[in-house]
Order: sequence, then structure tokens, then C-alpha cells
Amino acid sequence: MEPTVVSTSTVAPDEFDRNVPRICGVCGDKATGFHFNAMTCEGCKGFFRRSMKRKASFTCPFNGSCTITKDNRRHCQACRLKRCVDIGMMKEFILTDEEVQRKKDLIQRRKEEEAQREAEKEARRPRLTDEQSHVIATLVEAHHKTYDDSYSDFCRFRPPVREGPVTRSASRAASLHSFSDASSDSFSHSPESVDTKMNFNNLLLMYQEHGNSPDSSEEEGSSFSMLPHLADLVSYSIQKVIGFAKMIPGFRELTAEDQIALLKSSAIEVIMLRSNQSFNLEDMSWSCGGPDFKYQISDVTKAGHTLELLEPLVKFQVGLKKLNLHEEEHVLLMAICLLSPGSSDADRPGVQDHTRIEALQDKLSETLQAYIRLHHPGGQLLYAKMIQKLADLRSLNEEHSKQYRSLSFQPEHSMQLTPLVLEVFGSEVS
Repeated sequence: MEPTVVSTSTVAPDEFDRNVPRICGVCGDKATGFHFNAMTCEGCKGFFRRSMKRKASFTCPFNGSCTITKDNRRHCQACRLKRCVDIGMMKEFILTDEEVQRKKDLIQRRKEEEAQREAEKEARRPRLTDEQSHVIATLVEAHHKTYDDSYSDFCRFRPPVREGPVTRSASRAASLHSFSDASSDSFSHSPESVDTKMNFNNLLLMYQEHGNSPDSSEEEGSSFSMLPHLADLVSYSIQKVIGFAKMIPGFRELTAEDQIALLKSSAIEVIMLRSNQSFNLEDMSWSCGGPDFKYQISDVTKAGHTLELLEPLVKFQVGLKKLNLHEEEHVLLMAICLLSPGSSDADRPGVQDHTRIEALQDKLSETLQAYIRLHHPGGQLLYAKMIQKLADLRSLNEEHSKQYRSLSFQPEHSMQLTPLVLEVFGSEVS
């Protein structure tokens, strides 16, 4: 009888319905695949190989037409072998011992090559060093300890007062709610000198969990009705920035003078970064708990600031929010901002050991880039966008300093500020 020849010894899986059981063509047992050109079970595969290699000759003790099943397949080797040939099993598909060894060697070599490729791929995969992981964990913990997202302390500030005459800035503030441009404008203001001769040591050594607000001093009819409340909020935020800074790896090893200089010059920038956590893209406001502590642009104008600061501030907040930073990236950016020695004395007045501070900042920058490579494949531009935000903050800092000095030179307004705000942002005006 001429055997049926199947075109190949293996069949692609998609040629079979995986839900239909495969049956051995010899004995009806569960088949494991195509062996020697026919679908068989492991038992019949082995039987055919042994029979062909031994050149065995079997004789049927019966009439030569036994029905082969799973249970009786060992009873008649002759009919079993005949059935193997009938379904298309071919001895030409049986490998010699040398061919079997070559095949085993080839399989082993391919496994080793694949393992080598995987090892090389793993070696190229972005990863964080133990030190970088520790730095990130430390900064995240520092942020959690110094940022209360329940804003429960806000009720301890002098209460917000939103009544009073509407200033020209306040009347224009509503237009900011239509902003959708995420880019941040750059300023061309020349940097102003900042008095750093104030005694700041008590501030550095002191890190209190609670705000330090002066007694409320109500001034009926003041157009800056929100100034007392927002002054307390900023004072509270400065304390939290100090607490965060003191937990940045390496910050405490700097000289007291450099710690003071960095804190005084970067405090408002870090506060702006922190405030992005409460910034709401839908209505361009900062939501810090209940309705009393939902701050619109018009509220900030009632604390003496103008749209020359607030318009670019809102654009900055929108752009930063749209970056969708991970918490780890956010805290690294704050630390990099705080440990920035500045490109000139005007940027960070009073900083002495630029080299040491730059080394600390470089480590943080490398950690941020490593984190981005690991968690944002294909996001090469994210780091550049984050660093651009630091440049935007410098411009905002300059404008804030300009507006603060204008405000502080008016005794009726400077008396509403806290001693901490006066010491960080400038000299107290009597």
C-alpha cells in the first residue's frame, strides 16, 4: 500500500483549531504533534523510531488486520507498525545519532545566543542606581512631610477677605480663565539686587510645623483685602520649603551662608512649583480645600500683585500641569530649583561655593534624566521642557521681587506681612 505523504513534519499552529483535540492517527491517543510526517502520540512516535532504527521485522499472530487502540497497541507490533506506515510516517524523517547530536547542539547554541542577547538587552535597559533610588525616596518622603494636601492648616491663617474696592488688575483678572496656551512667556526685566545682609540664621535653624502669623490687623476699606491671608499662606509655605530643603541630600553639608542664600533666593520659585499640585486647569484656580480657600487670580490682585506677574504665572502653571509629571519628577524638579547656584550673583545673590552646589545639582539632574529614561520611553523632550520651566521661574522671581518691593515700601501694606516674609523677600519697612 502506498503511504500518504504529508508535505511537512510540522504544521503551523494556526492551521488547527486549538479547541479541537488532536488524535494520534495510529492508536487514537492524544497526539502531541507531527512526528515523522504524521500526527501521532509520543508512544507511537517512539515505537516507530525504535522499529526503523532496529530494522525490526514483526509478524501478526492473528490475521494481520488488528485494530490498534490506546489500550491494545502493545499487543500487536506488526499491525501497529503497518498502521504507522499507512498514515504516512516515513523513516527518512528519522535523524541519525549524529544528526540528533547536531540538532541538540544547534538548539543549545541558539539558547545560549538568545540568553546573551537578553543579557545585553538587560544591560542596556535604563535603570536607577541604588543611590539614585535612595535620593528619590528621600525627596518624596520630604515632600510628604512638608506638603499637607488636606490644607487643614489654612484655617489658622488670618481669614480671606474678598470684599473691597475692585482694582484695575482685579477687573482684568477674569480674562485669565480663558488661557489654554501652555507655553510660558519670558521676561526681559533686568535683575534687581536683593538685600542678603539680614539675619537669617534663626529662620534656618527653626523649622516649625505651624505657621507664624502676626496678630490680625484689620484695615477697613483697604483695596488689598486679601493681603493678610495670603501673607500668612506664603509665610507658612516658606516654612515648609525650609523643611523640604533641609531633607535634600547634601543641603545640610553646605555652609550656613550658602543655605541661607539659596533659600532666600529660591523660596518663591519652589512655592510656585509646589502650588501646581493644587492648580486646577478647568478654571485656572488653586483649590486648597473648602470654598474659602479656592484662590482665583482676582484674589491675588487683592494682595497687591498685578497681571504683569499673574498672567505669566498662570501660563507657567498651565504648562507645568500639562506635563503630567510623576510625583518623583516633581520633587526632583523642586530640589534642582532650590540647589541652583545661579549663573550670576543677580540670580542667587550671596551664594559662595558655586562648585559644590553645582555638583549637588548635577547629581539631581542625572537622577531626573535616569528616571525619565526609565519611565518615559521616547520622552526625550520631557527633561528639556522641565529645565525650561526653571528658566521661566527665574523670570517670575524677578517680577515678584519687583512687585514685592513696591508693596513693602508702603507701611500700611508692609505691616500686614509676617516677619518671615519680610526677612525672606526683603528688608522690613518702618
